[in-house]
Amino acid sequence: MSIPLEDNYLDIIGKAQRGLGLTNVSLPKRADDEAGLRKLAATLKLDPEALVASAKQTWYPHDPGAIDGIACFNTPFSDMTVNSYLVFDPQTKQAAAFDTGTDCEGMLKLAPQRGLTIGLILLTHSHGDHVFAFDLLKAKTKARGFSCELEPVGGTETFAPGRQFDIGNLKVETRLTNGHSRGGVTYVVSGLSRRLAIVGDAMFAGSMGGGMFSYEDALRTNREEILTLPDDTVICPGHGPLTTVGEEKHHNPFFASRV
Repeated sequence: MSIPLEDNYLDIIGKAQRGLGLTNVSLPKRADDEAGLRKLAATLKLDPEALVASAKQTWYPHDPGAIDGIACFNTPFSDMTVNSYLVFDPQTKQAAAFDTGTDCEGMLKLAPQRGLTIGLILLTHSHGDHVFAFDLLKAKTKARGFSCELEPVGGTETFAPGRQFDIGNLKVETRLTNGHSRGGVTYVVSGLSRRLAIVGDAMFAGSMGGGMFSYEDALRTNREEILTLPDDTVICPGHGPLTTVGEEKHHNPFFASRV
């Protein structure tokens, strides 16, 4: 079953309004009011065509297909779901968990089935839905946990953005993509059939996590650190479906090239 998009057009508008401090903007009364949506998009510095597509629900990211070396987990949290990922080297069977979601049982079950050793737990940021099962996963696997020094999580070792990690023969680059949170990190994994960008809540398919810490920084770091990656890079977000850099450059109202 496909994971639904995390945000609808009203969520996107709300995040842009809050980020720009434009609380008195009048909203279109209907999702099919294309003229009103385009006018509002100009005010909120959003791409008009991408915003209309979100309102009309005419876009959903293409499935990137099976990639040997990554398993995706989607666990419930309140009225939504949260993603976590297990990335592994198919040759050496070394693995790393990226965030934990609210339930790590899926990871703990898959690892012995595939003969994997989970040696690292790499956290994108400290929000509770992403680290809820950290203590349990660490206790069960004895893996080393890591979080950004700008946003440390209890029980982890901290690192400065720019540090690299290894998962067997795979290389993991860390990039600061803060704005949604103080120390949000994107992990860029190379060595599989597709490059991966595990972004936490920095970006969603067709939206982003919102600038809870700094809207300006969220926009800037996403553009500089995620959307400069090759178009076929698979974006693995903290909520919603997988997407790619190329799709977000054309279909994300916050970042589409037509803005």
